[in-house]
Amino acid sequence: MIAFFLLFLCPAVPAQPPQQQADSDRILIVKRLYDEKRWEEIVRLVPATSNDSAELDFYRGLALARLQRWAEAQAALEAGRLKESRDKRFPIELAGVSYQRKEFSRAKAFLKQALRLDPEDAYASNFLASLYLLEGNVEAAVQYWNRIGRPEITEIRSDPEPRARAALLDRAFSFSPLSVLRLADLRTTQARLENLWIFPRYRFELLPEEEESFTVLFRATERNGWGDSKLEGIFSLLRGLPYQTIDPEFYNLHRSAYNIVSLWRWDAQKRRLNASFSAPLGQDPGWRLKFYLDGRNENWDISRNFQGSTSLLSGLKLLKSEAGAEIRSVASDRWSWRTGVSFAYREFRNTSGLSPRTAPLFSDGFSLQYQAGLNYRLLRNAERRITVHALASAGVGRMLARPLGFFAPIQGSLVLQWFPLSRGDDYEMNSRFRTGRMFGQVPLDELYALGLERDNDLWLRGHIGTQGGKKGSSPMGREYVLWNWEADKIVHQNGFLTVRLGPFVDIGRITDPSGDFISRGWLCDPGVQSKVILFGGLRVIFSYGKDLRSGRNAFYITAQR
Repeated sequence: MIAFFLLFLCPAVPAQPPQQQADSDRILIVKRLYDEKRWEEIVRLVPATSNDSAELDFYRGLALARLQRWAEAQAALEAGRLKESRDKRFPIELAGVSYQRKEFSRAKAFLKQALRLDPEDAYASNFLASLYLLEGNVEAAVQYWNRIGRPEITEIRSDPEPRARAALLDRAFSFSPLSVLRLADLRTTQARLENLWIFPRYRFELLPEEEESFTVLFRATERNGWGDSKLEGIFSLLRGLPYQTIDPEFYNLHRSAYNIVSLWRWDAQKRRLNASFSAPLGQDPGWRLKFYLDGRNENWDISRNFQGSTSLLSGLKLLKSEAGAEIRSVASDRWSWRTGVSFAYREFRNTSGLSPRTAPLFSDGFSLQYQAGLNYRLLRNAERRITVHALASAGVGRMLARPLGFFAPIQGSLVLQWFPLSRGDDYEMNSRFRTGRMFGQVPLDELYALGLERDNDLWLRGHIGTQGGKKGSSPMGREYVLWNWEADKIVHQNGFLTVRLGPFVDIGRITDPSGDFISRGWLCDPGVQSKVILFGGLRVIFSYGKDLRSGRNAFYITAQR
């Protein structure tokens, strides 16, 4: 009687539902079969049905994957993932199936889902990093390996061996053997190498070694002397010959990244002689010192823009000499800065008949100017291969000639570069937004100008900046806004050259608060351009643009290094 009473008071233990008990039993059997590698028996025991538990779907998917029945394995794992969306095993195994089916994009998406469920999962991070490495995206691979304290470097090699001094390159590399390669160190190294100005193209490769370590291989095209071959040197020297210019350039002198870059243009309308010498400051690749000299003898025709006196518009001449020095520094993988001073003398000729209001624009005399600039990386998404930089520059100067005095130019820009495909550079898109304003009174040559001209980088590719070879036909002023967009695709490539082709759109507006120059409102220039990239990084650009406001066409050719 007492036993019956106690049984009545004690709560009954609920029995396991028959279906759940059956699933548990089947799971134990399936696990045993999986350990014994009896894949076919698992598939027969767990048929394709939506009534099974997620665990049974998981083992069915694993067994089908072992049998290389990829489509069925994917279906089974997808079914289980829908039932247990928080179980990271499903996206990880689905990534493996997608990899076997050569669907790398789907594999990466599944692995990222797994890492959202468990950011500490070492297998998923390692798998994802390996996929990016297979695609040649070293930065994305290093980014995910860094989450698990990898990759460890055993050796750093170069192929071909650079001619630059080993000590200089050692200082450029922020990482070293027998250490973990960090993404920030890799990017700092890239910035320092670019600051040497002798590696127009380079890349890093990770070569797997034993025990999950890697050798870092540095491959680069290096500028030495006036070219690695006579043909390259001659082409570089004479690339501006069609527009009466030669470009004597000598790089990596004394194997120390000492560079001499010069230009001689004998065009009767715009003669110019320019030379610069730059070198790592204290043999530190993170610092660069540059000295330059510049002399100009130019004829100007500003009749299309100027609203002042009309007696001098087509016969204006400018003589200018300038000397300056600049220091550039790579502060980190995210930002760099520069600072410099310049001293100039200018003289305007054929300026008779000027009104008192416009006379300061053509003032002769000396000027002294200080400038500073900052380049900051806002975004660098290694996975999506997109980079966004913010650049700002400001200066303050003084015109020693009266009635001019202090002036201050300020400019800012956002630069975007994107490679849409997961590997290679077959497609590329670039966009740049710029704006600037000049405070104070300055001579004519210090004003901003929008248009195609060899001494100007504010391009509106439907506007030619010269008229009859004379400068001054571009829209000019003291304030501007400019947006350049272009996209191109490789249409031909061999061991000698690469040809890229694509559209562009330029939109800009320039105004002059003083009223000296005509404001044309917003200008839009669409067009198409081709870039021919030769050995050594030489680029010949052919562009055709149309000014939608006036209907004029502009065909332009330029060569760059």
